[in-house]
Amino acid sequence: MKLKERESMDLIDLKNFLDYNKKIKKEDQTFQKLMFIYEMAIKELSTKIEIIKEEYKFLYDYDLIDHVSSRIKKPESILQKMKDKECKLTYKEMIENINDIAGIRIIIPLKKDIFSVRNLLQKLLGIQTIKEKDYITNPKKSGYSAYHIILGVPIVLAQQLIYVKVEVQIRTMAMDFWSNLEHKMKYKPKEEPDKKTSKEWVNYAKMVNKLEHKMML
Repeated sequence: MKLKERESMDLIDLKNFLDYNKKIKKEDQTFQKLMFIYEMAIKELSTKIEIIKEEYKFLYDYDLIDHVSSRIKKPESILQKMKDKECKLTYKEMIENINDIAGIRIIIPLKKDIFSVRNLLQKLLGIQTIKEKDYITNPKKSGYSAYHIILGVPIVLAQQLIYVKVEVQIRTMAMDFWSNLEHKMKYKPKEEPDKKTSKEWVNYAKMVNKLEHKMML
């Protein structure tokens, strides 16, 4: 092969490489912009929840909410969930089908207040209720218990109003303790837990529920 031909091919390869990396960089910027919007939705809703917490604390001398935490789902977790749901790997599919990219966890002292907190969230000005899952009345087989609600949070960007989905999990401190323990036990081993271990987890969950019930008496 002549030198000029080799140089010409190198230039073609370099152009393809640069074009490919521009595409990746552009897609990465798009993803980062979307995550920014989800973060804004978390900030918006978290602020409203903190106001509810402070209102009950200072006006009614009642600890309705113990604490609030939030997170944005990691890119690899989003991708895996899209694959599990057999979604097309597009941003449109991600936005429409993955509801827990932005997540807020509300931890409350007493089980009896879970539905009160849910009602207060649904009454927030402009907030839309998209979907609800009641694992309080109907716990999972593993013993997991919490109230999940997907809310549409209004965000104004460049004078444009958009609704962003945020998953809110409402749990008691006992439920949160059990959930964290279950997660560590479930994902630490390389193999799936056997029936004996699963049964033990359910018994532990029942013990936590009994303790929580006694605390309410």
